[in-house]
Amino acid sequence: MPRANSDGVSIYYEHEVGDGARTPVVFVQGLGYGRWMWRWQREAVRDDVDVIAPDNRGTGRSDVGLPPLVSRLPGRIRTPLIFKLAGYSIGGLAADLEAVLEDAGIREAHIVGASMGGMIAQRYALEYSRAKTLTLCCTSHGGPDAVPVPEETQEHVFDTPKGASEREKLRHRMRPAFSERFTNRNPHLMDRIIEWRLEQDAGEPAREAQAAAVLNFDVSDRLERLHVPTLVLHGTDDQVVPASNGLLLKEAIPDARLEQIEGGSHLFFIEDAPRVNEELLAFLAEHE
Repeated sequence: MPRANSDGVSIYYEHEVGDGARTPVVFVQGLGYGRWMWRWQREAVRDDVDVIAPDNRGTGRSDVGLPPLVSRLPGRIRTPLIFKLAGYSIGGLAADLEAVLEDAGIREAHIVGASMGGMIAQRYALEYSRAKTLTLCCTSHGGPDAVPVPEETQEHVFDTPKGASEREKLRHRMRPAFSERFTNRNPHLMDRIIEWRLEQDAGEPAREAQAAAVLNFDVSDRLERLHVPTLVLHGTDDQVVPASNGLLLKEAIPDARLEQIEGGSHLFFIEDAPRVNEELLAFLAEHE
């Protein structure tokens, strides 16, 4: 199992070897999500390129990297402590990604990130030299000008029903990320996603630490210096990161193109995987 060391924290990653003729693609997942979220895009590209898929710090097989005492505290004490003092940073998560690519021997890569993963991708491209292109899905540049997560969605994601099982909590939190029509039409897939999440997603302390990183993220005043070809993909009906954030990214990044997925949810790259894969493959081919 390949692992990279980032400031004493072990970061797990998968490295699928393609034909080696084209630039590798790196997939960076969102807040709390495991590698499962990219399975449709990984299947679309893996025959032609190397694929790197890290577990973000605190997710899946990567170390949590929090003081042991913090992780053992009850939630009512732990949560405010993490948000004030012990949370992760997007800069630190970008440093983890750099450690992974260094360990894997990747000199140049297409970076694909969604939600928090898109924030990591932006910070990574600003501070390190390996990004050949960026694909930013359902994300934001952060800061006071970004359109925030709606309060109703925040309550849904962070306030779960008392006495609910782990499966019920995950289903409740995930509801704003999918369209109701998709969940109603794909009950078996939703059940499988719950099982993937139980297996791969971040635990509560790490999820809170990642949320702290998102809350403090802001590169809005630096993106004019980002000269990397960028594809921005955003669903027009995103209930988590409103679609206006995609427009803001397009305006802020000099070499950016925006493709809006009509009616797309936050996890539009799952719901509309064929369309997204087509856009992604064309963009990657354009920049080979």
